[in-house]
Amino acid sequence: MGWHYSKSIKVGPFRINLSRRGIGHSFGNRRFHVTTTPDGRRHVSVRLPGGFHVGKSFGKRKYYRHY
Repeated sequence: MGWHYSKSIKVGPFRINLSRRGIGHSFGNRRFHVTTTPDGRRHVSVRLPGGFHVGKSFGKRKYYRHY
């Protein structure tokens, strides 16, 4: 069984996200949101009226070898 940890700290319009994999950050509001993950990827999402949601990820996931 694996374990997970997640904690976020709000600092003004920014949010610092702490997890087992590292530190990420995000900012935005209810309509537009940008997130940077601990491995360097970015995710941009936009919520449109009527319940529509559009999201796009940028960057490649970095894979680390664990010995």
